[in-house]
Amino acid sequence: MRFLGNAEQSLLVKAAIHSAVGVSGMELSVYVDGKFYPQSEAKVSVFDHGLLYGDGVFEGIRAYNGRVFKLDRHMDRLYHSAKAIDLKIPHTKDEMANIILETCRRNEIHEGYIRPVITRGKGDLGLDPRKCKSGPSVVVIAQPGISLYGKVYERGLKVVTSSYRRVPPQSLSPSIKSLNYLNNIMARVEANQYGADEALMLDIHGYVSEATAENFFIVRNSTIVTPWTSTNLPGVTRETVLEIVPQLGLKAEERLFTLYDVWSSDEAFISGTAAEIGPVVELDGRTIGDGKPGPTTKRIMKAFRDLVMTTGTPIETAHAISQKI
Repeated sequence: MRFLGNAEQSLLVKAAIHSAVGVSGMELSVYVDGKFYPQSEAKVSVFDHGLLYGDGVFEGIRAYNGRVFKLDRHMDRLYHSAKAIDLKIPHTKDEMANIILETCRRNEIHEGYIRPVITRGKGDLGLDPRKCKSGPSVVVIAQPGISLYGKVYERGLKVVTSSYRRVPPQSLSPSIKSLNYLNNIMARVEANQYGADEALMLDIHGYVSEATAENFFIVRNSTIVTPWTSTNLPGVTRETVLEIVPQLGLKAEERLFTLYDVWSSDEAFISGTAAEIGPVVELDGRTIGDGKPGPTTKRIMKAFRDLVMTTGTPIETAHAISQKI
């Protein structure tokens, strides 16, 4: 084992500090159970069931141009997920939304990514959630900017089909945005091993489900097709795409489809809060369309960008956060 010298340790510390600061150069603030902490001091217990068992729920939310996009919709999904696992969030939806907005204000978020996390809370090494006597833990992280794939969008994403099948609804509803993403992570590990940008997951019957962190669409003859959400997460960006498509004079359709339909499609793309709209130009070594981001995908990308830059809940003008925080 090689030990780091003083110079190397100093560089690592500086890198860690740099990753924790916002646009103003100050360390980011993280909300944890009623208080705001510097990012380096934000903690939960090692006995938290969110850590021990992935027992909790979360949301991924974006801020654009000083506004939080579809905050109410994200709150609905967060609370639906919590209810589905019998987890009571210790705040109303309005209180939770205000905590998110205050976290954004403290971190001077103009464009950024927001991650509210609700865990079952501190318990013991037993599985029984009733052991979490202290109640749920609430964490909100807001950081400036996020570019999930960056310039890769200019050439388009290369995707492989994962050998891992999406967990079926008979085992766990994909509508629950839980802290347990191991199924998706294993598929992403596989994509990394093949040198791909992303992995496509099938359901247990062999139909297309979703990518590891995004919903999936194909384009055929000016019709945008995506799977029903019975086997994939009901994505907020997915919903937004389905709202945008008719405004562009295109048809949207939800139905089952197979890998053959993807291979033979005119275009394909992914959608997600972090990923936004990402063109897919290759699957399993087969070229999609002409191997470049397609014109329909580009139209949807532009329409999506125009929408998110002009709508949402304002961060700076929102009413002040509850006094009990």
